[in-house]
Amino acid sequence: MNSYKNPLEERYSSEEMLYNFSPNNKFRTWRQLWIALAEIEKDLGLDITDEQINQLKEEAENIDFDAAAAYEKKFRHDVMAHVHTYGDVAPLAKGIIHLGATSAFVGDNTDLIQIRDGLKIVRKQLVNVIKKLSDFSIKYKDMPTLGFTHFQPAQLTTVGKRATLWLQSLILDFEELEFFLETLRFRGVKGTTGTAASFLELFNGDYSKVKHLDKELSRRFGFEKVFGVSGQTYDRKIDAKVVALLSNIAQSAHKFTNDLRLLQNLKEIEEPFEKNQIGSSAMAYKRNPMRSERIGALAKYVMSLSSSSAMVASTQWFERTLDDSANKRLTIPQAFLAIDAILLIWNNIMDGLVVYENRIHKHIMEELPFMATEYVIMEEVKAGGDRQEIHEIIRVHSMEASKKVKMEGKENDLIERLMNDTSLKMDKSKIAEVMDPKNFIGFAPIQTEEFIQNEAKPITDKYSELIGLEADLKV
Repeated sequence: MNSYKNPLEERYSSEEMLYNFSPNNKFRTWRQLWIALAEIEKDLGLDITDEQINQLKEEAENIDFDAAAAYEKKFRHDVMAHVHTYGDVAPLAKGIIHLGATSAFVGDNTDLIQIRDGLKIVRKQLVNVIKKLSDFSIKYKDMPTLGFTHFQPAQLTTVGKRATLWLQSLILDFEELEFFLETLRFRGVKGTTGTAASFLELFNGDYSKVKHLDKELSRRFGFEKVFGVSGQTYDRKIDAKVVALLSNIAQSAHKFTNDLRLLQNLKEIEEPFEKNQIGSSAMAYKRNPMRSERIGALAKYVMSLSSSSAMVASTQWFERTLDDSANKRLTIPQAFLAIDAILLIWNNIMDGLVVYENRIHKHIMEELPFMATEYVIMEEVKAGGDRQEIHEIIRVHSMEASKKVKMEGKENDLIERLMNDTSLKMDKSKIAEVMDPKNFIGFAPIQTEEFIQNEAKPITDKYSELIGLEADLKV
């Protein structure tokens, strides 16, 4: 316990995402790239034997990380360290490992594979949050609740309709993720500065073979699109774009938790609180929104990383510089690990979200009398009253009722005051009838149904096989 441990690994992120960015996965992928490179080069006529390729395949999983570390200390070059480590256990193939390639061949292509596979993990988690928010929205589509503008009571909405606002943000993020995956390009085989000059020599100037090598290798690793041009590296805009995408997801998650924390303070909706969970070391009664606060903390971190990748993309020189490398090792994996943790927690919250209907109704009834005054004015005018005089009567009663609530802590008695006011001509029974909160929610229920049907359900139907994520927290 005498050295720093990354909290994303110890406390928050899933094993699946941790493996995606693990050294084992990274360097196994390097070796698979070298094997594929050798196989395709052999098919294109280079002097590479089946025995050499078979030995590469037999030793692909045999990675001596201590030997690689020793070589890297000697060479100060991570790729050459692993070339030599691989060559030591596959001596027949030592001379053809990495043939014609530059370091970015394994480094950049592996980064793109990890980005793609990381986004697929994120997509699975997003689909599950979308499904849970959709179910929650439909379940509570008819339940009136106070709307808030400026965190001041406003017209009513429904609990379900409010949830669609959280869902809308997430669907925008999901659409961006889908587009990113659809358009993601592989670096492929481009050579030292992107000109494929080394392959000009290997293939005796046959450009068609170079193009075949580039496309066939990319296809083998699941990429239909390949960069048409590059320097030594793929365009670092890819990194800036993917971290910006993850930042957008973090923003949506943070907005959800801000709202939930406010609702929990109002005692209207509450995140899960386990039987033995302790809210405060001092105040035993407290039920702190720990999960929501954790999402907020991690979301701020992810959002901050987007500026780092943007700075790297904007300051690359010509065909490449190396001032991206250390930054990428930190920024890309940790942005993914943090978003992974955020979505795990969000799924966990949705599994146990608690709605307190009576508390919600109580808050409505404290404010609804004020909202009903517009109806009273219209009915009084219909009954022959003067609109301005009626407005003044209601204003005076409203001020008195508000004073009772704020200064004396009493119930809102505005409706009772209006019922007892003999100067009002309307049928007083209509005032009582209109006080059903459902008269004030507009089209919220049908808007909720249409939104889920038209925008959320197509996503959850398309990826139905991904639904059913386990969302247990490590701590």
